[in-house]
Amino acid sequence: STNNVTDLIFTGLFQDPEVQRVCFVVFLLMCLSTVVGNGLIVLTVNVSESLHSPMYFFLSYLSLVEIMYSSTVVPKFITDLLAKIKTISLEGCVTQIFFFHFFGVTEILLLVVMAYDRYVAICKPLYYMNIMSCQLCHVLVTGSWLGGFFHSIIQILITIQLPFCGPNVIDHYFCDLQPLFKLACTDTSVEGVIVLANSGLIALCSFLILVSSYIVILFNLRNRSAEGRRKALSTCASHITVVLLFFGPAIFLYMRPSSTFTEDKLVAVFYTVVTPMLNPIIYTLRNAEVKIAMRRLWGKKNSGME
Repeated sequence: STNNVTDLIFTGLFQDPEVQRVCFVVFLLMCLSTVVGNGLIVLTVNVSESLHSPMYFFLSYLSLVEIMYSSTVVPKFITDLLAKIKTISLEGCVTQIFFFHFFGVTEILLLVVMAYDRYVAICKPLYYMNIMSCQLCHVLVTGSWLGGFFHSIIQILITIQLPFCGPNVIDHYFCDLQPLFKLACTDTSVEGVIVLANSGLIALCSFLILVSSYIVILFNLRNRSAEGRRKALSTCASHITVVLLFFGPAIFLYMRPSSTFTEDKLVAVFYTVVTPMLNPIIYTLRNAEVKIAMRRLWGKKNSGME
């Protein structure tokens, strides 16, 4: 494609300098919380012997992906809050889109894998360790990474064929496909439909699979004792909360035609900044095993320092 445009300019989230400075502090703290919280889960799961089970194996990878997913957008977004002109090269924009979609879809597929793990644990408890073998766990995680990679490659192959000859202002605070397509000096309706099918259908189909799996789980819990139901549901509650937080905004943005709605930016803030920060809080608050393992880990560190 022929590109006269080499650099792109973001309009950003807010225009008021004072608001941007306040947002810089708030989002910087949220970014640090995301890295520390998710990093702590990765460390705890890998160090604690009590957490060496498939459920926590998948959780550690989910937390790792959360750090990477957030890092594709948030550091640039935070530094731009202090910049008068928020620029990015066209190559940098395409790179950001690749990694944003790569880690985003990898996370979606990991959430599906975690739902399958809960289904086997609750509906087929006697066969759980045989079905969820170490080999299968690694295959499922590798498949999630590969799924994210191939999805993202398709998006990039569509994007790099488009000509960009001006204007060069993206009405957003990071690079995504629909805002970038609006700058192409050609009709992008076909590309828009392909992107909608690729991104939207992955999110929607995965969400339907997740909902179906939990309907089956709830159906199978009917004959359990009240205590058995409580224990089973407690392990699922965190996962269901994270699924709703992640898929709600994603389906809102990708399962409808392109628009200029200003609320799109605020919805994007939710799934790029807020959700990655909330995940470790949700998983630790509702999971006694993780909390106990973290206390033991910090207890060992404190005793070692004395």
